Amino acid sequence: MLFKRRTHTCGELRKSNIGEVVVLNGWVDTRRDLGGLIFIDLRDRYGITQVVFEPSFDKEAHRLAGKLRNEFVISVEGTVRKRPPETDNSKIPTGHIDVMVKKLVILNEAQTTPFPISDEVNASEDLRLKYRYLDLRRPSIQKNFILRHKMYQLTREYFDKNGFVEVETPVLMKSTPEGARDYLVPSRIHKGKFYALPQSPQTYKQILMVAGFDRYFQIVKCFRDEDLRADRQPEFTQIDVEMSFIDREDIFLATEGLMKVLYKEIWNKELHLPIPRLSFDEAMEKYGSDKPDLRFNLEMKTLNDVFAKTTFKVFQDQLNNKGIITGLLSPGCGDYTRNQLDVLTDFVKKLGAAGLIWIRVKAEGLEAPVMKFFTEEEKENLVKAVGAKQGDLIFIITGQRLKALSIMGTLRLEMARRLDLIKSNAEPALLWVTDFPLFEWDEQTKRFYAMHHPFTSPRLEDVELMETDPANVKARAYDLVLNGNEIAGGSIRIHNSELQAKMFKALGISKEEAEHKFGFLMNALKYGAPPHGGIAFGFDRMVMLFAGENSIRDVIAFPKTASAVSLMDDCPSEVSEEQLKELHLKIR
Repeated sequence: MLFKRRTHTCGELRKSNIGEVVVLNGWVDTRRDLGGLIFIDLRDRYGITQVVFEPSFDKEAHRLAGKLRNEFVISVEGTVRKRPPETDNSKIPTGHIDVMVKKLVILNEAQTTPFPISDEVNASEDLRLKYRYLDLRRPSIQKNFILRHKMYQLTREYFDKNGFVEVETPVLMKSTPEGARDYLVPSRIHKGKFYALPQSPQTYKQILMVAGFDRYFQIVKCFRDEDLRADRQPEFTQIDVEMSFIDREDIFLATEGLMKVLYKEIWNKELHLPIPRLSFDEAMEKYGSDKPDLRFNLEMKTLNDVFAKTTFKVFQDQLNNKGIITGLLSPGCGDYTRNQLDVLTDFVKKLGAAGLIWIRVKAEGLEAPVMKFFTEEEKENLVKAVGAKQGDLIFIITGQRLKALSIMGTLRLEMARRLDLIKSNAEPALLWVTDFPLFEWDEQTKRFYAMHHPFTSPRLEDVELMETDPANVKARAYDLVLNGNEIAGGSIRIHNSELQAKMFKALGISKEEAEHKFGFLMNALKYGAPPHGGIAFGFDRMVMLFAGENSIRDVIAFPKTASAVSLMDDCPSEVSEEQLKELHLKIR
């Protein structure tokens, strides 16, 4: 089974190599036996080269080639020649040449694969994940990982050039649950105690700022035990960044510089700076989302002023309870049938809306069951506010502010899909969302939680409101959004131990609990902590978007399913009684 080292890859040979003796190694992609000639498309991650077995050229190689089947691993030695005109293939880089084989070594045979190693594969995702090592052979998947590799390198090069130091932080850390559940690791040495896998290096990178590393970055694994979806995994990769002696604009400048590099090097597009900005309140009122997709123009309108003097009780009640009346114009949808409108009404009701008001805009005026409650002035002002014209359709939802806006935002996306407004060749839409609320209220537990994390600084002008009116405190927090996906988020941090204590108090965290969970950070802040802030990029999600994929599982080498299972190696799995005993654990 001796074979020579390859002289070229399967994507390398060109007309300039004609006449050379070469050695290629790879997998049999396709096999065509024409009765005398055998043609093999030989594949590796670099491309495909056609190799030819002809009995008059080498009888033994031709005989052995009769055994070849798809995915056999082989080594061939032969002479590069110009392809005959009838077999010339300009669709691939190597399509103008082939290799006449004089020596063939079969390095390994292969069973019939459970699905074709092809980009046009119809196998279920579960089957592809079970045989992930075969799925990873597909050219489109390999292309994703070559792109991911390039993005790694560009990121490291960019931060290195800009004076950032890459520091590795621990994977085994103290459990400080705040947000998603921690993954816990039992300690064998310390009975009854546990490490946690980091949800992010948040506390460590702040301590690095206290330590004087004023520009830190890391490409780091993070872990969250949360419900999954297409763009979430239990373990994920983050570009983590922290800076000292800065304000928000410095973070924006560093982030925009990286995005400009990625746009140019990955998409060959010029990113025009600065990136547009929207406050959280603007984003919610206009688009019903704190990560709005701006590749299309459907914009929601707040109609509280239009109906300020309404006698319609549904609207009156919401206005009296600080609710909102939000409207959305759907151009050219005035001919929607009652059945179509009922489907959309059920759609928003499943999201939690009390109902959906729809209004057709006709030549003779507005048509809807609720028109009897509207005055002529209100009708005129409504049409003007949403910019409606004949043939359009107006939707109205009313309710508690953020809930109603969020539901209308989901309807906005649904209408964009129905109207085919998001084109595959649409220009990417990147924006900053700023000035988030510092706290969000949870109805179940009847308490405030940190919208980002408990180390996020409030706006300095809002500090006094933390005790008297926490719902209206804004955070010095920001998210970067690409095509309706949050790809990065961060904040200016609290660097003062007194303000940090005030934050814990507002969150209902006692001094004892704060000391137990975060005492090490609180102590660090007492020893000359500089003003600092940072941002973390969801690297998997970024690669997914730059690769044009719809699921991060297509850009993670060995991903878990939506139920956090690895089908390839059957993980998570049971462990032996001996292992449990060593860890002082018992399964009940």
